[in-house]
Amino acid sequence: MTTSNASQDSLLTGLNNKQLEAVTLPHQSALILAGAGSGKTRVLTTRIAWLIQTGQVSPTGLLAVTFTNKAAKEMLTRLTAMLPINTRGMWVGTFHGLCNRLLRAHHREALLPATFQILDSADQLSAIKRLMKVMNVDDEKFPPKQVMGYINSCKEEGLRAHSVDAYDPHSQRMREIFEEYDKQCQREGVVDFAELLLRCYELLSRDTNIRKHYQARFKYILVDEFQDTNKLQYMWLKLFAGMGKEEPNNCIFAVGDDDQSIYAFRGARVGNMRDFEVDFKVQNIVKLEENYRSHSNILDAANAIISNNKNRLGKNLWTSAGEGEPVRVYQAYNDIDEASFIVDEVKMLHSDGWALNDIALLYRSNAQSRVIEHALFSNNIPYRVYGGLRFFERAEIKHAMAYLRLINNPEDDVALLRVINFPTRGIGARSLEQLQESARAQDCSLWQAAINKVGNGRPGKGLEGFVSLIKQIQDDAKGITLTEMTEIATTMSGLKNFYQLEKEGEDRIANLDELINAAVSFMNNNSDALEDNSSGLTEFLTHASLEAGEHQADVGADALQMMTVHAAKGLEFKGVFISGLEEGLCPHENSLYENNGLEEERRLMYVAVTRARQRLYLSHAQSRMLHGQIRYGIASRFLDEIPDALLKRLNSKPAPKPSMSSHYDNSYQGAPTVSSSEQKSAMPWKIGQAVTHAKFGQGVVVSYEGNASDMRIQINFGREGLKWLAMEYAKLEKA
Repeated sequence: MTTSNASQDSLLTGLNNKQLEAVTLPHQSALILAGAGSGKTRVLTTRIAWLIQTGQVSPTGLLAVTFTNKAAKEMLTRLTAMLPINTRGMWVGTFHGLCNRLLRAHHREALLPATFQILDSADQLSAIKRLMKVMNVDDEKFPPKQVMGYINSCKEEGLRAHSVDAYDPHSQRMREIFEEYDKQCQREGVVDFAELLLRCYELLSRDTNIRKHYQARFKYILVDEFQDTNKLQYMWLKLFAGMGKEEPNNCIFAVGDDDQSIYAFRGARVGNMRDFEVDFKVQNIVKLEENYRSHSNILDAANAIISNNKNRLGKNLWTSAGEGEPVRVYQAYNDIDEASFIVDEVKMLHSDGWALNDIALLYRSNAQSRVIEHALFSNNIPYRVYGGLRFFERAEIKHAMAYLRLINNPEDDVALLRVINFPTRGIGARSLEQLQESARAQDCSLWQAAINKVGNGRPGKGLEGFVSLIKQIQDDAKGITLTEMTEIATTMSGLKNFYQLEKEGEDRIANLDELINAAVSFMNNNSDALEDNSSGLTEFLTHASLEAGEHQADVGADALQMMTVHAAKGLEFKGVFISGLEEGLCPHENSLYENNGLEEERRLMYVAVTRARQRLYLSHAQSRMLHGQIRYGIASRFLDEIPDALLKRLNSKPAPKPSMSSHYDNSYQGAPTVSSSEQKSAMPWKIGQAVTHAKFGQGVVVSYEGNASDMRIQINFGREGLKWLAMEYAKLEKA
């Protein structure tokens, strides 16, 4: 055997049959359907090493695209370990990184200065605000973050302002801002992230010489996480491949998993995998189905859930590691009971020798973390919120708490500075400097200085409005409960309205609602300890400060890992808890009103389940606090999709499973669990039923909360959004 053949064999040692097939495919475009835990990174990296080692391509003659810098670095590190090559000149990186590299090399042809700068999200938002001020655009009608989202979404579709349809004055104005923003960026020699890809695509599309140069150079194009590509990224890849009549017809090695496509809200298009199969005449899809992470009971549960999705490319994970433990299911009485159960199990696992780092708690929405964080804090269990902030550290919560602090003590300068211009009310940096100078000169608080300025008759419109707002909030807060004060802090302040206009403000609003729940819970647990006639506000603020300031584990310390399912993608843990498995939470209630929304929610559940190696816990609660009131729910349909033989129910017997069509009626079924005929009779409308309201028009019933005497009904009115109405006064009619 020659040295060359021996080294090739060494490179391929340990690959299973399907991995070997993928790595050694001939020169052809291929789709590698890589299931969770199936070794896709190894396959992708070994494919590159094999192509180089067998002389089919030089290290600089291939293009490898990843979605994160971390993934690109890992790939290069593995290649260095596999082959004695210098990876420095290789084109391995993210879409944005590779586009930046190409544009730097051809900046003149791209109509950019050699020193063009890249705007991050904060810089882009600042540039848009500056432009809107010049254009005299009302930032209440056109919130800058909403404008930024619009511009980026258009670019990710491959559209310039002149190509965007505008049907009314609002969309026409948005298009005008987009057009002027492009002109401003061009004048200043800057590009945002979305522009990097679009400008690169446009350059390759119009400049034949440059396009043919890179097509001739990159015979092999390899793409990681292909299911996460958006429309423009796929168009960009097709240009490099030179598909169609244009020669050469390079090949794309696309690695992905349609069952793990969970980023539609970022523009990811799972349909690109189907299009790729057709566009590139893919003859053979290589399926990597052997899982090296989880035991078979966990995999069988994941397979059973995802099998309910339609239009899948289709695969079935399996393992030779054995059945392992059954999937544990816990039905909690309420969210506090659920948190208590999780804490007790974590304690038990830790006492059995498990490292806390090996245990993860997953949830669908960030707002769900608050109750569990409190339970962990109370039990002195260190934890770390992965990819996010602890509840009381989140910006929207800090803003709301600052308004509460001003109710409690308007002389609190730190709280005042945090919210004096948030939401924005036209108080600029110079105005703040003048206010601080006045406070120093008068030796008083900023609040007193602001009152004095208003009294002198020259405060400025923004400052006058702020003083009036705080006084109104303080007046309305007299003689009311802590819960009502918290509602005032989130609504009268304008925080909820502000976040409703944000592209991704839904989570922030959910967190603000959870703050109201925190106030209710605090009063329920501490009312006996409070002095008579005390609202509990001072004590609640102290409680929040203590929970915000302590117990987050240091980096590297052994700690329970907490995160959303989205943040868990790509990670794995010895034990996993998935909490809040109720209709309306997981699947999320909004998914029923979105195209293919339920299928994406099911993919999220699939991702969550496949994070577990040895032990998996699934929990749901019969009731939980929402908007400060009890909301009753039913177990998630995803639990019903798992065969009973795979489950170990810790505290309940399985109920007879109704047919999916009758149980869920193809719509959101957040129906409350009822225990009395009186409560049942108070629910005249079915969940998912279309109704009409005199003011808000037609909508769909989403859920109920409260008791028969004070029940509220939640309805999605489309353009008017979600509304809570008192059942007694709603006066709804059948649509």
